[in-house]
Amino acid sequence: MIKNMATRAQVRFATREEGVTFSEHPNAIHAQFYVHNDGYPEFLGVEIANSLEREEKVDSWEIEHLDTKHSDIDYIYYIWQAPGKTTWISIFKTEMGYEDECIFVGEPQKLLEKYD
Repeated sequence: MIKNMATRAQVRFATREEGVTFSEHPNAIHAQFYVHNDGYPEFLGVEIANSLEREEKVDSWEIEHLDTKHSDIDYIYYIWQAPGKTTWISIFKTEMGYEDECIFVGEPQKLLEKYD
């Protein structure tokens, strides 16, 4: 499958908290990055999972203000972390800048099994 090189994404970091589901957008995030190219799960998702699982370097992320919104984002990723807990990743497919469908929730290894 050929992917659009300009597939844009935001990567957001959120804290794992009791009562907050991974398949919904959290009210609070702690960091946000913009990725201009290759934001689809088979590339960026795998890159994030490999960074968490194999300590591989991640390139081409731009730090953004937490309130920055884009009208051309294709995917939003959440990396859920808390001390003493496993890391989880959520991926949302967006349409015209609207935060739509949750297409993946799981630990990094599960993301690699699905998309790598």
